[in-house]
Amino acid sequence: MDADITAFTISCSLKSSPAESSSELLGRQIGEELSKLGVEGGSARAVDHEILAGVEADMGEGDEWPALRQKVLDADILVFVTPTWMGQPSSIAQRVLERLDAELSETDDEGRPILFDKVALVGVVGNEDGAHHIVGILFQALNDVGFTIPAQGCVYWNGEAMQTTDYKDLDATPEAVSSAMSTAVSGAVHLARSLRNQGYPA
Repeated sequence: MDADITAFTISCSLKSSPAESSSELLGRQIGEELSKLGVEGGSARAVDHEILAGVEADMGEGDEWPALRQKVLDADILVFVTPTWMGQPSSIAQRVLERLDAELSETDDEGRPILFDKVALVGVVGNEDGAHHIVGILFQALNDVGFTIPAQGCVYWNGEAMQTTDYKDLDATPEAVSSAMSTAVSGAVHLARSLRNQGYPA
């Protein structure tokens, strides 16, 4: 069990709470898998917060990103979930990535970027193609700012092209998604524990 390892999930749905959201559902399911391994943590739907445009850690009055940022920094694992729109991550996901860009200039006491000891998992849902493309974008961006990506560290679901069924409308979670989720989560926890015990050199 890894009670000392924590996670924080950011869902980048375009739908504000309490509207049902496939991204929110996938993020919650990943959180449940993490909980089975003793990893606890919180979550946020980014669209519910006023995240101002910019690439600074704090964009000033009215900016609610600093509170979310602190939760990211406090967690060992970031779970980043986005829907697919026009084959791309949501605009909310892009906004969050842009705000994480500020961490490139932040370092710890040993001069390492402060996200070097953090792990990132990615989740993507959509009833159109684009999951692999989006995962590639997110993996590269998250790795750029310092997150480490575990082996097979993504979970995605694509519905049938040109149909309207959403992930949240499925009667049950597909076995392939469940299996990918289990693999991604166990790898992320293992990696987070390893980085906790021995981080990257300065």
